[in-house]
Amino acid sequence: MATNIQAIAGQLQASLDPTQRHQAEQGLKLEETKPGFSLSLLQIVNTDSFPQATRLASALFFKNFVRRNWTDEDGNHKLPADEVSTIKSELIGLMVKVPPTLQAQLGDAISVIADSDFYARWDTLVDDLVSRLTPDNATVNNGVLKVAHSVFKKWEPLYRSDELFTEINHVLSRFAQPFLQLWANEDQVITANETNAAALKEHLVTLDLVILLLYDLSCQDLPPQFEDNMVQVAALLHKYLTFDATAAQTDDEDEAGPLEEVRADIFRVLILYTQKYEDAFGPHLAQFVSTTWNMLTSVGPETKYDLVVARALEFLTTVAGIQSHAQSFNTPEVLGQVTEKVVIPNLSLRDSDIELFEDEPIEFIRRDLEGSDDGSRRRCATNFLKRLMEQFEKEVTTVVLRYIEHFLAEYAKDRQANWKAKDTAVHLFSSIAAKGTATAAKGVLSVNPNVDVIDFFQKNIAEDLTNDAAPVLLKVDAIKYLYIFRSILNAPQWQAAFPLLVQHLNNSNYVVYTYAAIAVDRALYLTNEANEPTIPRDTIVPLAKDLLSHLFALITKDTKPEKVQENEFLMKCVMRVLIVIRDGALPIADLITTNLVNITKVIRHNPSNPGFCYYHFESLGALIRFAGPTQPDKLEAALFPVFMEVLQSSVDEFTPYIFQLYAAIVASSPSPTLSPNFQALVAPILTLSMWDSRGNMPALTRLLTTILPKGAAGIAAASQTESILIIFQKLIATKANETHAMDLLESVVLSFPAETLQPYWTSLLQLLFARLSGSPTENFKLRFVRFYHLVSALTEKGLGADFFIGVADTVQENVFTPIYTTIILPETQKLSRPTDRKTATVSLTKTLADSEAFATRYAKRGWTITCETLLKLLINPPLPTQFSDVIEDRDVEELGFGAAFTPLNTCKQPVVDAFPDVTDVRAWVGRYLKEADGRHSGRVGTFVQEKLDGEGRTALQSVMGA
Repeated sequence: MATNIQAIAGQLQASLDPTQRHQAEQGLKLEETKPGFSLSLLQIVNTDSFPQATRLASALFFKNFVRRNWTDEDGNHKLPADEVSTIKSELIGLMVKVPPTLQAQLGDAISVIADSDFYARWDTLVDDLVSRLTPDNATVNNGVLKVAHSVFKKWEPLYRSDELFTEINHVLSRFAQPFLQLWANEDQVITANETNAAALKEHLVTLDLVILLLYDLSCQDLPPQFEDNMVQVAALLHKYLTFDATAAQTDDEDEAGPLEEVRADIFRVLILYTQKYEDAFGPHLAQFVSTTWNMLTSVGPETKYDLVVARALEFLTTVAGIQSHAQSFNTPEVLGQVTEKVVIPNLSLRDSDIELFEDEPIEFIRRDLEGSDDGSRRRCATNFLKRLMEQFEKEVTTVVLRYIEHFLAEYAKDRQANWKAKDTAVHLFSSIAAKGTATAAKGVLSVNPNVDVIDFFQKNIAEDLTNDAAPVLLKVDAIKYLYIFRSILNAPQWQAAFPLLVQHLNNSNYVVYTYAAIAVDRALYLTNEANEPTIPRDTIVPLAKDLLSHLFALITKDTKPEKVQENEFLMKCVMRVLIVIRDGALPIADLITTNLVNITKVIRHNPSNPGFCYYHFESLGALIRFAGPTQPDKLEAALFPVFMEVLQSSVDEFTPYIFQLYAAIVASSPSPTLSPNFQALVAPILTLSMWDSRGNMPALTRLLTTILPKGAAGIAAASQTESILIIFQKLIATKANETHAMDLLESVVLSFPAETLQPYWTSLLQLLFARLSGSPTENFKLRFVRFYHLVSALTEKGLGADFFIGVADTVQENVFTPIYTTIILPETQKLSRPTDRKTATVSLTKTLADSEAFATRYAKRGWTITCETLLKLLINPPLPTQFSDVIEDRDVEELGFGAAFTPLNTCKQPVVDAFPDVTDVRAWVGRYLKEADGRHSGRVGTFVQEKLDGEGRTALQSVMGA
């Protein structure tokens, strides 16, 4: 064991050296398959004699190992039971004694374990934590509290449920009283150490963890233990908002110290308690409002106070949202003071903002951009003003307009020296003009009726778009004004403003040209009520070559991979232009392809910005979608090799994108057969190990289901059919992949001749019936029903209801009857997509018309209940599928790149309609049944008379007469 630990420690150490990393990682992969590997990692973390970097690498590896290997998709432990038990029993004790950097990694691992096991499979955790709390040992207490926070913080986003509150009550019954006692102890220790800087700092960290836990334990409901002690709770919270020990101060103007962190987290608790528990907390609120006001009017502009100030403003915003408390602001004098002493100082530009603008422009943009700087002073001051506007719109407007006029007058006195005054005026105006929540797609949708947004633009904003000498930040303000109020401008106004935005892409300032790209992207996305673009496509196509050339030049002006992909806003603008011009890209396809290929080659070496990469691959998807149908060979020749290089380089972040783009290339080509490139790709993508990655599965499914219609004959000839069905078997084994499994199976049935699949049908149905007999998800039942109807409807391929019944009998005699009556018919009514309902209608019609089993074997009830189900479908017959070429817009913030698979909208798979010739479904049903009646010597008509009641007869006869 010791030798093993030394070997693992050596590999962990080597993994920190770039020249040895790959070999070390391969060695660690081999080690992690051996029993007890996780315990060896913990032993390394626990051994002081190993270098700190090795111990940290071990803690990090342990955390990632637990993430990958703690449970399977069904929640079962993947590690041996004794290893699971040992980890749980040892981890807390280790966590509380290691240094903070190691604690952070172990805490994350505990959080992962608790997500799956707490508390049903780890009901000793809270007692273990409580038993380790001490009266005054900050190191141990901090370890305990970090574990508790990592476990309890998961409650906040969860929906209320009996199961959740059982867990919370389990915790509170054991933890609440010791927690309150610890808090009281910490207060005493801090008071006793007010002049001892080292001890004070350590115990303020403990206090901050206490405040975080106070929030965690209160996030769903107010614990009775806290409600019973609300006087003490409020007193302690208030004490540390005003606590001012010199020893707690830091000299650093940028980094928040522990006291600032405590205060920021107290405000977070105050916001929660004011929003959710005003009945219990309301009597204590006034002192906090007064203290917050005093703090905001005295705190300095230093960056280290930013989070405290932002949270304090959020707290006042919350208070102002409660009618009874808001009234205290409702006088011109108070509103004037609020605007002058709180809003304007926090909304105005500071030297630190200008430094950020100049030194870290991309960070300035991300903070300043709509909705992405929620924790900034400026954003929170704006939100506070907006909340007061909601309560007292006219009064606030009157007060704030006076200040706007004052700042504009100051600017007019000396435009070069006083440009900051105009910046403040523009931000104040935007704050009171915009109503409601701005949307990511269209910006502000309604405005304050007491101001004129267009008039203010024409008198004060437009000049900064046309004046080359205007200060750079005022140009940014002008572009941002257009961006915020983009939906308020009408089409003629936009058509006048748009060329000015495009012109600003040529500005030499990073922030200006980036904001111009952001505004161009959003302007091109705008549509009117009839879904027509505000900026007509015809006006963009002539500009496209210069516009795209310039955007590509900006993206690639620094050739390092991390710099090329730094600015996702430029790449998003490229994507938007390509989506808007559509086949207008054809004359400049070479230019676009060359640039996108070159960018791919650069960024594959170090993917570091998921947003940029996403927009880059969406741009490639748009190019393929609109150029592929007319330039398929040329596009494939340009893209296939570079995509193959990415796959061969094992760039995991890009692999799912590449498979989607390969699918798009195949789908866009008008050729009915696969090119040699894609024929050669079939064998590698059928390798079972390719399907081990969760991120690859949806993308590979998309690629394989696109290849099959064009490549089925070659695949069958190469004896690769069975490989596809083995992949289906792998996918259907887990609930998480059942959708991909059924997508693949449907494509197989549609693409291969019946005789090719003949040897496999019994095995396929065995797998499906086994899933049905377990505890199938609602999704699987619907997918099975959809699959049945597809098979039942494909009589021209030698399939049909009788075929399905015959195969089912080979699995188990008469198994079809219960499946049909308890699953297929009831679930059919739940099919919602028009194509699925159409397939079901075709299936049931052909069953009634031509099935010998339903005419004889199931004649007693089967024909009747099938007809009743069909008539229900025909009450609202599915309409023909409308093809939509609209590419949806998605906010990159909502994509969640942590997930392994991100779908590309430009490559979205169209809905497959297996029966495109059936357009008027009701008429087709009537026609088919009448023709079948003739084919079968009046059998259908006889069944209608014998097996249906009067209402059913009338209904079906009206269909057949249609």
